[in-house]
Amino acid sequence: MSNERPVDRRSYLAALGSGTALALAGCLGDPAEEGGENGSGDGNNTDAGNETESGDETEAGNESDGGSEEQKRIVPGTAPGFKPFEFKEGGELTGFDIELMEAIVAETEYELADWKEFEFGSLIPAVTNGEIDVIAAAMTITEDREETIAFSDPYYEADQSVLVREGGDFSPESLDDLSGQRVGAQSDTTGEGVVESELIEPGKLDRSNYNSYSNYVLAVQDLENGNIDAIVVDKPVAQTFADQRSVEIAFTYETGEEYGLGLRQDDDARMQAINEGLAAVRENGTYEELRNEWFSE
Repeated sequence: MSNERPVDRRSYLAALGSGTALALAGCLGDPAEEGGENGSGDGNNTDAGNETESGDETEAGNESDGGSEEQKRIVPGTAPGFKPFEFKEGGELTGFDIELMEAIVAETEYELADWKEFEFGSLIPAVTNGEIDVIAAAMTITEDREETIAFSDPYYEADQSVLVREGGDFSPESLDDLSGQRVGAQSDTTGEGVVESELIEPGKLDRSNYNSYSNYVLAVQDLENGNIDAIVVDKPVAQTFADQRSVEIAFTYETGEEYGLGLRQDDDARMQAINEGLAAVRENGTYEELRNEWFSE
């Protein structure tokens, strides 16, 4: 997969989003570009200098019903380190989810605020407490998660793949082959769920042989250095690592999972807008363009 991206699309989408918000919602100012302040999820960054957050009063939490005309904003949150969906490049937040979210919001009456960055496991608490409005982080729709948050219509389908060192001696062909090996995955992800349900719980893998990571970049580093033998990770992310690092896909475990954008369960206005925006980018060809740009297959 190439990381070279058309330079003018982001400017076009930002301008389109700003124009839409000015015309339909009467908002002041340009929509914020990507780049949350930090990955700690402390909520101290400001939104285009407009509303500094303090205490338990946040811009996102105050607008769960869509707010007044000048408050039609969407505060997005993500977890970088999951290339090609969301990652930092030259200090800039980018990726399929980032550009897709910008394109979706450009089709609505909302303005996209500054991106906020978190560890993956902190995203659901961030949206439920009102620190952000939408999770855009390749999050799989599951029944457990739906007990806490709501999901948009699905926007991507994926399976799980197993990564091993390139040219190494270990060449598993199924999950059973991971028994007795040192296995890694990112915490709170579907990959970790597969390790738990298919390996640890049935007794095929001792918990002491499992390493949980805050992000997959660290896991891949450990794999390359020989500290673990395999990683369970979403297939498109595995393919990106295989294209760029000294690792390779041993096999793919079909899960048929679907990704969705996560929102508060009572945020009906934003949910409707996002689903309509997603439908619009599918119909006008933007979704296909972004998918072709960011994925090698």
